[in-house]
Amino acid sequence: MNAFRASYLARSALALMLAFPLAAAAQNPATPATNVQRSDQAVPDGTKPSHADTEFMKEAAVGVILEVQLGQLAKQNSVSESVKQFGQQMAIDHDKANEELKALAEAEGVTLPSQLDAKHTQQLQRLQKLVGPQFDRAYMKLMLEDHKKDIKAFQHEAQKGDDPEVKGFAQRTLPTLRAHLSMVEQTLSVLDENRGHPADSAAGNEPATGRAAPANQ
Repeated sequence: MNAFRASYLARSALALMLAFPLAAAAQNPATPATNVQRSDQAVPDGTKPSHADTEFMKEAAVGVILEVQLGQLAKQNSVSESVKQFGQQMAIDHDKANEELKALAEAEGVTLPSQLDAKHTQQLQRLQKLVGPQFDRAYMKLMLEDHKKDIKAFQHEAQKGDDPEVKGFAQRTLPTLRAHLSMVEQTLSVLDENRGHPADSAAGNEPATGRAAPANQ
């Protein structure tokens, strides 16, 4: 009897020893499952604006600097009230655009120029030498050319840019640029009407800039 019980207990112990590794394996998933979990982890997005987007931002920054400086110059060298009002509006609007562009560039990791390049420096220096009616016409003609060019560049970026944030900036700025172009055309019309009477500060001439006031939209 004792021998039979000893044999039974030995067989039971052996069965438990064989079953324990199987139970442990069932409770602990195999190592490959852990490897699959690690491969599913998200990879940080290190994308940056394309070369075309970056160049657009840099050119826009230089243009903004020129617009602000010329707008301030108009208050000193112009004899036309319409031109002075236009220059003041340019300085205000483009200063706001500059703040938005700087914030965008910082977020995108792009370093913007902080001063004019050689080409735009020459344009500024040429206008600094002019005063009165000569300044007024030269300044407004430059603004006409620049805003037509700027609208074309911003339209291209808004439609075909690669970076969504840069495209958004271009889209938001376009209405202001179009309003500025309208102001340029109206101001040039005032200058044409007042040739020989450069000081067009009379109340009858003020609507030329007043109608384009929504430049901040």
